[in-house]
Amino acid sequence: MLTSSDAAPSVLIDCSTVSTQGSALIRNEAAKRGTDFLAATVSGNPKVITAGKLTVAVSGPSEVFRQVEPLLALLGRGVTYVGEGEVARLVKIAHNVFLGVVTQSLAEITILAEKGGVSRAAFLQFLNDSVMGSVFTRYKSPALVNLDFKPTFTMPLLRKDFDLGLSAARELEVSMPLAAATAQLVAAATGAGHVEEDFASLILEQARNSGITLEAQNVAVDDGLSPQT
Repeated sequence: MLTSSDAAPSVLIDCSTVSTQGSALIRNEAAKRGTDFLAATVSGNPKVITAGKLTVAVSGPSEVFRQVEPLLALLGRGVTYVGEGEVARLVKIAHNVFLGVVTQSLAEITILAEKGGVSRAAFLQFLNDSVMGSVFTRYKSPALVNLDFKPTFTMPLLRKDFDLGLSAARELEVSMPLAAATAQLVAAATGAGHVEEDFASLILEQARNSGITLEAQNVAVDDGLSPQT
């Protein structure tokens, strides 16, 4: 979009997950062409989008955001203006670090319950119906129960976001001990060969480290997103 010598867009909205430094470089290049730039990071894979649950965090000039907000609102259920500059990148990276920490924690407690004699399906049904359940825990339950790790977000991508998150934490002098510990587990899972599977395969490494081998339970599990028939 910024390579044409004849024209440039009036507004450029970028939805990629890159570092704040990389985003700033793009913003500077856009400014040279007279293009306003918004970083608009999103949360949601294709299934989430189909269910109408995509959310967007946007940063950049507030007046430009107000101009395009109606268009961004068409993408999903929520658009949040988070500030000036590149802070939307930090919001997305923080979101994905939390994603990894929650998934590792979910794997740990699910394996604890299973090794104690509770089926994964029963434990996750209870969890999802409790106040601790969430859209995310319900959405990931079929993968954890039936060991279907068709990728929505791979381990190497999650590892990349942990690297970005911990780098931001060092720069801002924020202690993140849980994130750092989870990053090591994600790196170990990547080294163990879980590179093309969904990151929910963290449960396989948790099971191995706990001395058990998982088997698919082959039961129907509501993911909270698919239309019910």
